[in-house]
Amino acid sequence: MNTMIKVVVVDDSAFMRKSLSMMLESDPAIKVVATARDGKEGIEKIREHKPDIVTLDVEMPVMDGLSALAVIMKEMPLPVLMVSSITTDGAKATIDALNLGAVDFIPKELSYVSVNIVKIKEELVSKVRQIVQSRSAQFRLQRIRSSQSKLMGSADKPASGASPASLQSRGDLQAVVVGVSTGGPFALLQIIPKLPKGFPLGVAIVQHMPPKFTKSLAERLDGLSQVEVREAREGDRMEPGLVLIAPGGQHLTFERNGAGVYVKTPLEPSTTLYRPCADIMMNSAVNAFKGPLLGVILTGMGKDGLEGLKAIKKKGGSVVAQDEDTCVVYGMPKAAVDEGVADAVLPLEQIPGALVKLANGDRR
Repeated sequence: MNTMIKVVVVDDSAFMRKSLSMMLESDPAIKVVATARDGKEGIEKIREHKPDIVTLDVEMPVMDGLSALAVIMKEMPLPVLMVSSITTDGAKATIDALNLGAVDFIPKELSYVSVNIVKIKEELVSKVRQIVQSRSAQFRLQRIRSSQSKLMGSADKPASGASPASLQSRGDLQAVVVGVSTGGPFALLQIIPKLPKGFPLGVAIVQHMPPKFTKSLAERLDGLSQVEVREAREGDRMEPGLVLIAPGGQHLTFERNGAGVYVKTPLEPSTTLYRPCADIMMNSAVNAFKGPLLGVILTGMGKDGLEGLKAIKKKGGSVVAQDEDTCVVYGMPKAAVDEGVADAVLPLEQIPGALVKLANGDRR
């Protein structure tokens, strides 16, 4: 990338403003062009400096992060990373922010843990670079400009793979397993509430998030959906119309017991890059379910889920990937597409219909 990435940091803590600025500017391609102590000052700095991306604290005096975000998305949409406290209230506010249009978040407390500072810095820099460089960011911001309350369709833009109309309905699928990361809450809010009450399969989701955030996300989705959504618990049974989200900081695996398939939430392995890990969840599902599965891979950095999707395909399952234009970061789906395991590569707004068609098969 030839041009400098310009960032505005908005936080009421002088320590956080300094810490975030130092971490960001450790990359020579990133420049913090301004900092601000509250949302009101942040909006003024954004208007003045026209940055490529903003980091925005949630809890601030004068104007809080959610109020500032609403103004930013309405008047000057651009990528926003929320800086969130790892508390129940902080998690709920973060889910609100992601629903309003923030692309992702970084947990505030992690910035104080010196032992993890290198990893945190690398993750922050990587997120900023990939989000700003993503050509899909402009499509997403255009949709936000067009509508603050819903994701606009892409009917005038052909999908980069099969459309839902061309997919063959199947009656043999046993469950839906979903892997998603950066930009995931926004994507899931466009998919899960559109599943009908009689959706015939259980759904398991790995969303890369810390503890508390996954519970708040599940509660938000449950309140908007016809299907039941909750954070997965040890011993839950996979059932039609039930959506289980892997708890942050734990894996989601399955074991067969008699005629049923039940959930386990182990801490091990602890050496995976992500916990929960989509590959571990998907591979476990392949082993636990007798028949084929429907794998779904959505927006996110890296390639978590690729090995699991390969196993799903090997057992005769189907794979749906989100297309580049509607991803916040086209990483995880790209890995699946490049390896040739995706049966359909679809814009976000077409995925719910595809899942319904594939899952229903001859059950109608």
